[in-house]
Amino acid sequence: MEQNFVIGIIGGQGWMGRALGLALLEQGIVSADRLVVSSRSGSSNAYRDWRGVRCVKNNRELVGLVDVVILSVRPQDLASVDIDAGGKLVISLLAMASLQEVSSRVGGSRVVRAMPNAAAEIRRAYFPWFAAQQVTAADKRLVQTLLESCGKAREVANERDLDYLTALSGAGPAYPALLAQSMLEHAKQMGIADDIALEAVMQTLVGGSLLLERLGTDPGDMVERLIAYDGTTAQGLRTMLDEGIDQAVHRGLEAAHRVANGTDKAPHSRNTLTEG
Repeated sequence: MEQNFVIGIIGGQGWMGRALGLALLEQGIVSADRLVVSSRSGSSNAYRDWRGVRCVKNNRELVGLVDVVILSVRPQDLASVDIDAGGKLVISLLAMASLQEVSSRVGGSRVVRAMPNAAAEIRRAYFPWFAAQQVTAADKRLVQTLLESCGKAREVANERDLDYLTALSGAGPAYPALLAQSMLEHAKQMGIADDIALEAVMQTLVGGSLLLERLGTDPGDMVERLIAYDGTTAQGLRTMLDEGIDQAVHRGLEAAHRVANGTDKAPHSRNTLTEG
């Protein structure tokens, strides 16, 4: 259903901003003449097939043109976002930036924090989000509609949960990619041709993920059933568990969570998800 609101995306040329903007257009949630994007270059190349989308360089100009502001910039660039969005709904896609920090920077209290991941590009992202008290029920319905354009969206009970999910789902394909890399390296070591090894690993991970989604059961149930079957897979699973795969995953998530909630600082590196 098309929305009558004018949507503005600060950082709309970055990976995440572009993915969300194009999803809104392609699904008819927002018409081209109701989308405004800003970027440092002022270029609108990502939206060249959508006449009517307005691209500006100045973030203050964008805020003056829209009803809803979506912040899609690097976390370290928040300090340079010089806008006054008082009275407007603001949706922040920044990791490591609390509601209070975002509200203080944008000059508004109707603020929502959402955490996307890179799968938004193929409309398969998971978008947990949390809203400030000043966000209305109507605002929340709009937020849900906008974020669902890129996958699944779910409001969470508190900001602490959002920080944890930033470490878990916000990683997007990174954790499966790490598993794929390890499997691929081992297959090559065993003499499997590079193309066959890659094909086998990718199909195994993608097919397995789709099957888990379709079954809709706890992944642990499948692990237990396969171990009980006592075949070659069972031996592989037992060895991985004995070698501490659970502990390694937990420590990795804990480390990412400490960065997400500000306990540890992350190095300032280039973030192509939100850079525009």
